[in-house]
Amino acid sequence: MRWEVFRQESRGDYHRHCGDVHAPDRDLAALFAQIQHGRRMTTESLWVVPSDEVTEVDADDAAFGGRTDKAYRWATSYNVDATFAEEVADSEREQAAAERSGGGD
Repeated sequence: MRWEVFRQESRGDYHRHCGDVHAPDRDLAALFAQIQHGRRMTTESLWVVPSDEVTEVDADDAAFGGRTDKAYRWATSYNVDATFAEEVADSEREQAAAERSGGGD
């Protein structure tokens, strides 16, 4: 039977997948995991899980957060007419002139 091993390097860190071991039962899997994945590096804890109990959910199966179109964040996605752009440029020039003359708050 195959067992997946997740290792935590130090307290408070995430457990990260570091490999697998083959063992007939849970006790031997834990022992093999300690020998193969826990003794050469600093290890706070190991999770040893039967491979058939690990379930994957990928982007094709679910809509994870952050996958929406966020083009609104970039000015390049706006359709702005030339008149408005000229007004913005005029306003920026007026603000810069006011700051130079000491009239800006």
